[in-house]
Amino acid sequence: MRLGIAHHLGWAVIVTASADHKVVDRRRIELIEPGMPAAPIHHVGGAHSLHRLADPLDDDALAALVADVRTSVIRASSARLDELAAALPEPIVSMSLRAWPADFPVDIAVQRRVPYESRADSVMYCHVLSELARERGWRVHFFNFKSVEDEAASTLGERADDVLYGPRATLGPPWSKDHRMALAAIIVTA
Repeated sequence: MRLGIAHHLGWAVIVTASADHKVVDRRRIELIEPGMPAAPIHHVGGAHSLHRLADPLDDDALAALVADVRTSVIRASSARLDELAAALPEPIVSMSLRAWPADFPVDIAVQRRVPYESRADSVMYCHVLSELARERGWRVHFFNFKSVEDEAASTLGERADDVLYGPRATLGPPWSKDHRMALAAIIVTA
């Protein structure tokens, strides 16, 4: 089984497909525990935070908050991935995730500034998911979210519509852009 993920801040759409791109499972999962801020850098500590009610956190306090959020993401995402793996008829062999810049800064003081603060939280989720996949022995592949559907369509040729849009007819709704992106990521990175 191959796993494709279209993640957002705090949740993701996951599609699992066989080697021939048949969708075996699709679900929405929570990537973080309830009560935790899903976007600590962007919404709590970023330069343009809209949700600050008090003085901004200093770098040390924000780093501590991010560490707490990351730990929550590890626990929640790990539990959801284990539930998914247990529900599938065959083992998962790979996970496809949205790519991030290799040189993305790790320093909180830098991440909280423009242009990084708008992507720092998303990159944190990708880091955690890739670590969890590797811990489980799954190969990790990365995709460009802007071009993944077009790349999959090119790979599939005449089968593109059937493979990418067909699951809505066979499985019923929901089958959204996130589902297509996750499936396309599996196809492109296979």
